[in-house]
Amino acid sequence: MDTTTLQNLLLQAAQAVQRGVLQALHALGLADTVHGQPAWPLAWRIAVENLVIDGGLARQVALWVLMAGLALLWAAAAMAWRRRRLPLAAGALILLALAPWPPAHLLWAPAVPTSFHRSPTGFEATRIAQGLKLYQAHCAACHGHDGRGEGPLAASLPTWPPTLSAGLLWKRAEGELLWRVQHGLHDRQGRPTMPGFAGSLSTDDTWAVLDAMKVLAAGDGATRQAAWPWPVTAPQMAVDCADAPGPRPLAHWRGQRLRIVLAGAALPQPIEDPRFVTVVVGSSQTRAAGVECTAASADAATAYARLAGLPDAQQAAGLQFIVDRQGWVRAMSRPGRGGWSEDDLLCRAEAAPPAQSRAADAPPAAGLDALIARMEAEPVEVARLGVPHGR
Repeated sequence: MDTTTLQNLLLQAAQAVQRGVLQALHALGLADTVHGQPAWPLAWRIAVENLVIDGGLARQVALWVLMAGLALLWAAAAMAWRRRRLPLAAGALILLALAPWPPAHLLWAPAVPTSFHRSPTGFEATRIAQGLKLYQAHCAACHGHDGRGEGPLAASLPTWPPTLSAGLLWKRAEGELLWRVQHGLHDRQGRPTMPGFAGSLSTDDTWAVLDAMKVLAAGDGATRQAAWPWPVTAPQMAVDCADAPGPRPLAHWRGQRLRIVLAGAALPQPIEDPRFVTVVVGSSQTRAAGVECTAASADAATAYARLAGLPDAQQAAGLQFIVDRQGWVRAMSRPGRGGWSEDDLLCRAEAAPPAQSRAADAPPAAGLDALIARMEAEPVEVARLGVPHGR
């Protein structure tokens, strides 16, 4: 088992155990409800982010879990097997003594009541659009209208606001981000560095603002680096198709590739392609152009425009995105570009795997087939708590 797989398994196991403990405590009435979800009652949690970024710590924890598990089995056997009780009990104690106990300061991290809360928004375009308005009203003065941390009040603050695209939104659990927006931040000396917004933003509003911040961070990365260091899911929207009555959610096509096209300019040809389902966003008057699926939502058009770092849907007319089978936005083609290549990947690993590697001075592989092959070769792995994807 390679280190990355081990780290991912440990992360998932640690989160599952902690969530299970939380649900059990809540069911027993030992954990309160905060912001609409069960509240973590302890001051500490397992620092899963450290397990992911530190391969040595992950291996040490895995070995400790294995040896501690064996010790428990031997202790249970000692209780059941009288004749062998003494050697089995001694063996269990020896295993515990030899187990490599992980450093406490690396294994544990401070927790807040919402550490294990999950966003209920579903990353829907309507909530993103709402969040963008609230962000401009409450956050832009410090964090900047584009999320770069360069708002008009930024220089007057004790600590300069961070750039959202630097990983702030992915290096912390989303429930902890909720807590910090609601209750504020302080430096090590206890001085406030960001006010809390519990008095002006409801819990639902805060979740919407966090979605908007993710979109702004993605747009900043797309504009300045032509890449996203952390993956972004496709904003959800209602889609109408000619072959079915009534709208369906975008998630209906999970397991299929999607192409999202913003209306308002000449549509790319061929508009329908067997390699993916095409959805035209922002207009319902496209049936004559051979479009099968549309999303006539101004909010969806706004959300996808901001993903590209563009201020509004009008300037994003003709913009295209490709979404992989798991629902991650992986590639983008700006208006006026002809054809696709690997360079259109927004969400990619640091380097192609050996089967896809090329000489440093070679041009990127051209064509949609090459792009899709690269996407399939580099699936998104883990997407939160500071974990890079596609490694």
